[in-house]
Amino acid sequence: MKKRIVAAFLASLFVVGSLTGCGTKESSSNAANKKIKVAASATPHAEILEEAKKELEKDGYTLEITIFDDYVQPNLVVESGDFDANYFQHIPYLNDFNEKQGTHLVDVGDIHYEPFGIYAGKKTALEDLTEGDVIAVPNDTTNEARALLLLEDNGIIKLKEGVGLEATVNDIVENSKKITIKELEAAQIARIREEVSFVVLNGNYALAAGLSVAKDAVVYEKSDSTAAKTFVNLIAVKEGNEDNNNVKELVKVLKSDTIKKFINEKYDGAVIPFED
Repeated sequence: MKKRIVAAFLASLFVVGSLTGCGTKESSSNAANKKIKVAASATPHAEILEEAKKELEKDGYTLEITIFDDYVQPNLVVESGDFDANYFQHIPYLNDFNEKQGTHLVDVGDIHYEPFGIYAGKKTALEDLTEGDVIAVPNDTTNEARALLLLEDNGIIKLKEGVGLEATVNDIVENSKKITIKELEAAQIARIREEVSFVVLNGNYALAAGLSVAKDAVVYEKSDSTAAKTFVNLIAVKEGNEDNNNVKELVKVLKSDTIKKFINEKYDGAVIPFED
């Protein structure tokens, strides 16, 4: 009788242990299925992802963020399948990388842009511009075009039709107030603010000069501007993974009101959530 009782007890322990083991494996499997690996640049991308990580954890997702110091490896590790997605680049860079490297990466979510702004120098209102006034802009190809497009968007000049982000001062076809556009190396522009009527700066140089895009810029690039749409920073995945549920959840959180609020408060206009 005692032997039968002991045998039954041992059998029950085996069943309980087996069930417990199965539960552990299942939980482990679920956790693995909700793990998202993202390659990112440090600022602001990884910082934004760290905030998103908190939100994702509420729904059982684990976000693993790896910071890269270059702009090549983040794409290669997504192409290889080692990472689910990356967050560091804009559309022109992504397209150029695919063409040159033979990769197959696609945009699955437009998250933020870093706007150019027009800042006051000797004058504080664009409507006060008069003949002979000077506006300083960056002299490198892409940044000069963005500056000129911003001036065009605000009625100061008109550019040749279709020049877009290849615009230079030679493409100005209307300048009714005869404003002088002064081309300078981007890092020098903030230093001459007191010498010119206005300056056009990108977010990084504005911050370095102690300027807030949100508070100090007379105007800045809006989400519907050509530059913002072109240079919006995105989440990229390998083609074929666009419908991955984990990535969809990541993009959903990054575009949520919670993350938009975080971006607006932390970066003071130097980084702005992109509105589709």
